[in-house]
Amino acid sequence: MTEVMSAEQAIAATSVRVSNWGRWGDADVLGTLNFIDAAKRRAASTVIRSGETISLSIEYGLEGPQSGNIGRFNPVHTMTLTDQSSRTFPHGIGASDDLLVMPMQSATHWDGLGHIFDHGTAYNGRRASDVVTTDGDTVTGIERVTQAFASRAVLLDVGRAVGDGELPDGFAITTEHLEQTIAAQGETARVGRGDIVLLRTGQLARCRREGWGEYAGGSAPGMSFQTIDWIHGTEIAAIATDTWGAEVRPNEFPDAFQPWHQVVIPHLGLYVGEMFDLDTLAAASAADGNYDCLLVAAPLAVKGGVGAPVNPIAVR
Repeated sequence: MTEVMSAEQAIAATSVRVSNWGRWGDADVLGTLNFIDAAKRRAASTVIRSGETISLSIEYGLEGPQSGNIGRFNPVHTMTLTDQSSRTFPHGIGASDDLLVMPMQSATHWDGLGHIFDHGTAYNGRRASDVVTTDGDTVTGIERVTQAFASRAVLLDVGRAVGDGELPDGFAITTEHLEQTIAAQGETARVGRGDIVLLRTGQLARCRREGWGEYAGGSAPGMSFQTIDWIHGTEIAAIATDTWGAEVRPNEFPDAFQPWHQVVIPHLGLYVGEMFDLDTLAAASAADGNYDCLLVAAPLAVKGGVGAPVNPIAVR
């Protein structure tokens, strides 16, 4: 009879099996972004066909999607200067200025390597307390990798390939589902070293139609814990989804919180994108049968950030 592993055992065993600690040296801060080199970027440019550009960012505003979960609120945008303000400038010139206040992960963003720890340890085996302090992430801050997010991206529209366009909340996307999607989409959906995977579940489309509800932190379709070996084996550079937390919620282990994150960020050194708007890209890909593109998705260079907003641009 096969013994069922506890969450703690599964997390520990998987972490050892897929660890990238020391793979690129003790001082490394790029993690899986090391898979994107100059040759990969040159090759990525060759997948551009029409030159069409598509933004993959949701809007930053008070309308959503945050609900206050773990202290995150929606971006607050306000004007600090308008042409009707009391301050005047010479010769009739007018001006306006504005201010944005927001948690770094309140809308479309990348999670940095200082965002998640495992038993007090950060990426590359560093002590978490030595990495992130009250000054921010002093070792793997997001500003250190802003130049690296340009590569071939592959849209895996699991929502269409496996479901009816929108996967139900709580649906765990397995390796088999990923492979099924790649087979259904064809050659341009093949995933390889240095690629950025864009995973569409359809949840964002449903929430836009029906309301945000518990999108931020509630139940959601997402990556199964067992996909970690696939991620490690394919040597992808990053993955981004149209959900709040990338992995399936409720989590597959009832006594764990975000166990997939607990392995892929501190052990693989994987960059995870969340709340990416993949609907327009998915419609264009379904129309012409091409599922790869050049993705340029540099996060905002916030010094010491453990994550940062991003406006990803897909060039098809």
